[in-house]
Amino acid sequence: MYELIILAQLMRRPAHGYLIAKIINDIIGPYARISNGRLYPLLNQLQKAGLIASETVLPEHTPKERPIHSYTITEAGKQRLHELMLDTSSNLGEYQKLFALKACYLDLLPVEERLHIIDHYISYCQSNIKHQHTEAAGIIENASGWDWGTNWENIQSTIVNVLQHSAATWQLEQTWAQSLYDREINNIQ
Repeated sequence: MYELIILAQLMRRPAHGYLIAKIINDIIGPYARISNGRLYPLLNQLQKAGLIASETVLPEHTPKERPIHSYTITEAGKQRLHELMLDTSSNLGEYQKLFALKACYLDLLPVEERLHIIDHYISYCQSNIKHQHTEAAGIIENASGWDWGTNWENIQSTIVNVLQHSAATWQLEQTWAQSLYDREINNIQ
């Protein structure tokens, strides 16, 4: 996830570590944060892999400030970002968060690839909606055969309610993704 954000941000423009951390934290916040202890080793790892490069620059406005490292994306980094953006099979359990990140950077891809990614996410949402509805129906249909004690009706009702809420959340995701898809189609025409 962090690799995707870093490479995508560097596709837009070079940046120093503080700015990269701020952008990541703005995107993933308010409760998740990337620490310097996580960011700088990752930047070093990306640099060693040849995905980014750094140069030391002196700040322009204050001569007493120490030099900073400005990072840029390499050709290999651009290829890696392209792979990450088009990957629709890794981290499926976290794909909702991952797609939200990808949506921030869809403009970095050709329109056909944007449509492919969005269409995949719409299908992903539909699969989750179907799963939640199927599970809720299964609990309702099979409840009589289960012995969960005297409080089973309350437990069953709560579980079904949670599954219905989850399905409604996925429906919102699907509606949002469809609006992204429709916007792309309208921009083509």
